[in-house]
This record gives sequence, structure tokens and C-alpha cells, in this order.
Amino acid sequence: MGLKIAVQMDPLHGIDITGDSTFALMLEAQRRGHQLWHYEVQHMWLDGASLKARVQPVTVKHEPGGHYTFGPEKTVHLQEMDVVLMRQDPPFDMAYITATHLLEHIHPKTLVVNNPAAVRNAPEKLLVTHFPELMPPTLIAWDRGAIKNFRKLHGDIIVKPLFGNGGIGVFRIKPDDENLGSLLDMYFAASREPLMVQRYEPAVRAGDKRIILIDGEPLGAVNRVPAEGDSRSNMHAGGRPEKTTLTAREQEICAAIAPVLKKEGLLFTGIDVIGDYLTEINVTSPTGLQQIARFDGVNLAAVIWQKIEAMRGV
Repeated sequence: MGLKIAVQMDPLHGIDITGDSTFALMLEAQRRGHQLWHYEVQHMWLDGASLKARVQPVTVKHEPGGHYTFGPEKTVHLQEMDVVLMRQDPPFDMAYITATHLLEHIHPKTLVVNNPAAVRNAPEKLLVTHFPELMPPTLIAWDRGAIKNFRKLHGDIIVKPLFGNGGIGVFRIKPDDENLGSLLDMYFAASREPLMVQRYEPAVRAGDKRIILIDGEPLGAVNRVPAEGDSRSNMHAGGRPEKTTLTAREQEICAAIAPVLKKEGLLFTGIDVIGDYLTEINVTSPTGLQQIARFDGVNLAAVIWQKIEAMRGV
């Protein structure tokens, strides 16, 4: 008997089917005989004690321009589903946080992947700060004086929004760059959130490694090399994926964070490592499954579903 799976994600028509990890998970779920429904987060609501959503049954296939087919829309009680995949992309704003609160009404009776309370409490650029011994020098601050002093100490820095994704809004400020003040003006005029500032790691020119951990176990990795003239390695920002393996230091990093990931129910995570340093722990909608499958021939989507099936007794 297959599982009933609701996928909470962004619009299907806009995804890159050659790189999207949610699409890989949907294809694998379908191959395993599970039933899929799709909905966007704004089509979910809490009605008293019942969490409801307007969903559409969906069939997916790896065919550009024809990669999904919807059935008729209907309203369902999400607690009647076996699994909800929470896979909408950040920004990790109050809408995202509210969605995690709503999904807590059905988890764990309906298994939400990842655990919504843990996702809410562990945004990728904050969870990592609990492992300072693994990180490059890092500052999270509103205070301009603190940011400028950090820049004086380290010279070459990266400035990025605390709750963004895909490399958007990430800037490298070199020691002779005169734009930091203007950049801070722009950020703080648009947002009340603090910034993350990190020492620039020259090792990023050789790549920013994305390592996939499933239930705390590192099972695959892809190296992402920044495009010429860009300090960002994100594939959304033009980074080039390359085949890679894990170093002893990376194995050490994974072993250090694994107990926390397992304890918090963060089943599918993707960490970012530059040189010897852990920079992020991605828990919202990590990517990399399709790139690893192409380079290594490893179907990590199948491993994720094996874990979920075991948790649901299938």
C-alpha cells in the first residue's frame, strides 16, 4: 500500500527539472507507488483543530515542458496524509515561520519532513553558529560599529542576509572597497533583520562543497565552483557543479553535527563547507540530489524514501 504524500512547494511550472531536488523526490516517490498531491503554502489554512489545504493530485515525468499533470483540485485535511514534504524555498520570513507553526498541528501523526519545529528553530545561518569551532570567524549583528570593527580585523569579508537563499544579496567586501557603509544603508533600510558577516575564505575559488546528510549520515557531495568574476558558488548564481569526495576534515564536521540533526528530526539536510570550515546547515529545502546522482550514480532520493517508509511502517 503506497503512502499518501502532500508536497508543499513553490509552483511546479517554474522549477528546473534537471536540478531540482524536490522534483527528484517526487519522481522517486511515484516510482515507489506512492500517491502525490501538490499545494502551495498560501493554499493551506488552520480551521479550528483541522489543518486543511487546497491540493491537486499530480503526476510527474522527466520531460521538459510537460513535466507534470494535475488532476482536479480538492480540499483535504492534511492530517489524513501520511507524509507532508515541506519544500518551499526561503526567504525564511514570518510567512515561512507561520507555516511551521501550522504544520506542528499534524506532526508527527502525519510525518512532516523536515520536522517543522526544528526547521523553525534552526534556520541555516543560525543553527551553524552552535558549532563555532567548525566555522570561519563570523558575526551576526545590526550594529554598524561591530560590523566595521569585524571588517578592520579580518579585512576581506562576505556580507549576506541572514534568511536569504540562492546567493541573493551576498556581497564580498575587499579591504579597499569603499561601499560597505552604503551597503549597510541599503540593507537596513529594507530590513529589520541583522546581517551575517564572515571572513572571506580564498578556498572558495576551489569550490564550496554541498554535502547531503540523511538522518545525520553524509551520503553524497557535490563541489560548486564560482563563476569567473563572482564570489558566490550557489548554482542559482552560476556556480559550476563538479564531482567530489569527502576529506577527513569534512567527515569530522559531519560527525560533529550528526547527533543534533538526528535528535531534532532533520532527516534531509545539506551543509556547505569551504576549505576547512562549515558555513551553513541547510534545513529548509536543500538541493544537490540530482547533481550527485549524475556524478556518482547514487540515488539519494531513494535513500530518503527508504527512511520515510521505515518511519511510516511501509
